[in-house]
Amino acid sequence: MRYLDFLDLNYKPKETDVICHFHLEPGDLPLREAAGAVAAESSIGTWTELRTMKPYMIELRARVYEIKGHRVSVAYPIELFEPGNLPNLLSSVAGNIFGMSAISKLRLLDIELPEELLRSYPGPRYGIEGVRELLGIRDRPLLGTIIKPKLGLKTRDHAMVAYLAWRGGCDIVKDDENLADQRFNPFEDRVIETLEMRDRAEEETGERKAYLVNVTAETGEMLRRAEYVEDHGGRYVMIDILTAGFAALQTLREAGFKLALHGHRAGHAAFTRPERHGVSMRVIAKLARIAGIDQLHVGTAVGKMAEPKERVLENIEALKMPMTGIKPAMPVASGGLHPALVPELLKIFGVDVIIQAGGGVHGHPDGTEAGAKAMRQAIEAAMKGISLREYAEEHSELKMALERWRRR
Repeated sequence: MRYLDFLDLNYKPKETDVICHFHLEPGDLPLREAAGAVAAESSIGTWTELRTMKPYMIELRARVYEIKGHRVSVAYPIELFEPGNLPNLLSSVAGNIFGMSAISKLRLLDIELPEELLRSYPGPRYGIEGVRELLGIRDRPLLGTIIKPKLGLKTRDHAMVAYLAWRGGCDIVKDDENLADQRFNPFEDRVIETLEMRDRAEEETGERKAYLVNVTAETGEMLRRAEYVEDHGGRYVMIDILTAGFAALQTLREAGFKLALHGHRAGHAAFTRPERHGVSMRVIAKLARIAGIDQLHVGTAVGKMAEPKERVLENIEALKMPMTGIKPAMPVASGGLHPALVPELLKIFGVDVIIQAGGGVHGHPDGTEAGAKAMRQAIEAAMKGISLREYAEEHSELKMALERWRRR
C-alpha cells in the first residue's frame, strides 16, 4: 500500500475508532502524502509495498479523514490496540512517526478514546471527590507546599519544615521531584519522621493533613516503597509519571494500594513546550488520568512556568471532561506561586484545584509557618470576594507576603 492509500477524506469515523489530531508540517513529501505516511507508519503501512500484505488487513489501516491547513485528523480502528496497554497505545500513535523524513514538524494535539477502550483502564481511585473526602475539605481549594530547598535537607529538618507548613494551614506537603533515597535524607527515615509530624500537626490543628512522599524508582522498588508508606499510615504517594513511565504508573495504580496518587510531570516540557512538534500536555493529562492518577500538575498560567492560559485551560479540561467510567482528576497548580496570585488562579481553575506554593511559602520573611498562613489567608479572601489588600489590613502574614512579592 502507498501512503496515499491511507488518505480517505470521505471517511466518517466509527464510535469505536481512536481519533488523533496532529499538527503536521511536511518534510520531503507533499502535505497529503506526508499525512498518509503518519497514518500508515502508525498502523499497518511502511515506506514500500509489501508482499506480505493480506487483503483482510486493509480494514485495519488508519485513515486520514480530515485535513484543515496543517491540522490532520486520523482515525485508528480499535483492533489495532491491546486493551489496557498504555505503552502499546503510545508506541502506535506517538512512536516512530515523529522521526520520519516525510515530516519536518509533528505535534500530537489531542487524542479521543472510544468507550470500549476507556473501560479497559481503571482511572483514578479517588479523583476530585475522593481526594476531598480523604482530607475532609468540601468547599475550598486545597493548599499545598513543596519542601524547599528541594534537595539537601537532612531528615529531621525536612520533617520540621513539613510540620511548620501544616501548622500554618497547608493541607498537603510533598517531596520535590528529584528527592528519592539520598544519603542525606533516606527514604524510610523520611517517611517515619514526616508522618509523625503529620500526626502531630493534625492533633494540634484539628485538620486532616497529607504527606506526598516521592516513590519514583525502578518499578519493583517503587512498589516496595509504596507498601512501606501504606504500612506506616501514609495516605498518599507521588510519582514522576514521565520519567518513571506510563507502564510504571499503571503498575502502581493496579497494585491494590489504597493510596491516592499524585502525579508530577517532571520532564514534560521536552515533549510539550515546542508549539509545532512533540506531544501536548492535554494528551499527557488524559492518558495519566485513564491510567489512574488522582491529581496532576497542569501549569499555572500566572507563575514561573511558560504555558499560556489557553493551554492550562485545555489541561484542566482534560482532567475533568466526561469520560465513560473514568473519574475526574484534581488539577494541581504549581510553579512560582505566592499569595498575590491566588485570586487569578481561582478565576482560572475554580475551587477544584490544589494550589502548591514552594518558595511562596518558605520564602516568607517570617518563615514557613507564616508563609502557609499567608497563602491560606489569600484563599480565604478570594473565597469571600475581598481584595487581598483589604484582607491584609487585619492579617499580618498576608500583608508581609504582598509586600515581598509585588506583581512584577
